[in-house]
Amino acid sequence: MDSKKVYIKTHGCQMNEYDSSKMLDLLKSKQNFEIAESEDEADLLILNTCSIREKAQEKVFHQIGRWKKFKTKKPDLKIAIGGCVASQEGEKIVKRAPAVDVVFGPQTLHKLPELYEEKIKTDRTQIDISFPKLEKFNFLPSAEDPGPSAFVSVMEGCNKYCSFCVVPHTRGHEVSRNVIDILNEVSVLADGGAREIYFLGQNVNNFKGAYKGESASLAKLIELTAKIQNIERIRFTTSHPYEFRDDLVEVYDKVPELVSHVHLPVQSGSDRILRLMRRRYSVERYLDLIDKIRSIRPEMSFSSDFIVGFPNETEKDFAATMQVVEEVKFDESFSFIYSPRPNTSASEMSDNVGIEEKKERLEILQSRLTELSFGYSRRMVGTIQNCLITASSKKDPSELQARTVNNRIVNFKPRDFKVGDFVNLLIRDAYSNSLRGEVVNAVL
Repeated sequence: MDSKKVYIKTHGCQMNEYDSSKMLDLLKSKQNFEIAESEDEADLLILNTCSIREKAQEKVFHQIGRWKKFKTKKPDLKIAIGGCVASQEGEKIVKRAPAVDVVFGPQTLHKLPELYEEKIKTDRTQIDISFPKLEKFNFLPSAEDPGPSAFVSVMEGCNKYCSFCVVPHTRGHEVSRNVIDILNEVSVLADGGAREIYFLGQNVNNFKGAYKGESASLAKLIELTAKIQNIERIRFTTSHPYEFRDDLVEVYDKVPELVSHVHLPVQSGSDRILRLMRRRYSVERYLDLIDKIRSIRPEMSFSSDFIVGFPNETEKDFAATMQVVEEVKFDESFSFIYSPRPNTSASEMSDNVGIEEKKERLEILQSRLTELSFGYSRRMVGTIQNCLITASSKKDPSELQARTVNNRIVNFKPRDFKVGDFVNLLIRDAYSNSLRGEVVNAVL
């Protein structure tokens, strides 16, 4: 079979990155596709979409418009739209953009090869945005080259229905994978060279996978994963403060492979706003959770998400958010101005906060978060950090790039080390987006 080339453009979170990698594995194994280095050499263009932010749909249609031009030069080129916008919009995408050949959702990505083939055979547009729960995991091939750090999706969907979030509508309700299936996948990845596993789920700490006839928590999954040979680091995202239970806190005392870094979205420091967001926890409960984790791991690094300018957010509400920032002193965070999403209750709320006020608040918050993050980087100068080498340096191919426990990039001269090794690096300098290190000795 002659090989064809596929180009995948991915928007959004780690879940989408994971899904895109699986699309590629499927197309390679089932239809002999190869990776296209650029869009203009592809036979199949795939856009894996995200609907979290405002104007997500418009970004999709702008991209389709750019890709449509390639069809004039290559009539057999096919365009496929996947991910959350595809799940949300479905047939509307094709009605507005007839150049699209295939539309599929996050739960039907395993059907992509057959949808593509059916389009070739019939020349009819193919759409499948159904929710067949965990069916896709029965069809996904193992990664040929997982690299030193590998994503593993352990559950799909979310039941929280936060008032601002569209995920339950685009990815469906929560459903957890079988623990043995996950451990088997991790074992294959470890045999292929993975040293770090990153467990993924929209609400990952509410994982309830079947194990020996019972329901196992994320904490139990972490303990079992740590026993797999060659797995030396374990991470997970995204966690919800409401369901960060005591057993997950306690596992930090039991499993040294679980890194001292966790992403714990707070969204707002105002109890009033949290209630409007339907987040199900108070600021006091959130801060108590931080204290519990730090009592076990004093060196724990926290990152978070913030939404600024939620409908009717007052100056007092925003000040409360800044107070939480000062109390926790987050290492790294992501912050956005609230944007109404379709089919969410918050989109129907009245809002008396002007956009300029929202932008000003975001600038104040981001300025402080950046200051705190760089402060952490500066304090790492002069320390020795055990780092996992993940790739060649983007700026200088003669150097390597590694990641610290708290996910900072460190560039260094490799000596005798290679991607996949752990190495101890003396941090020499801190920059806005990276660190510079020097090898002191390796941990093999």
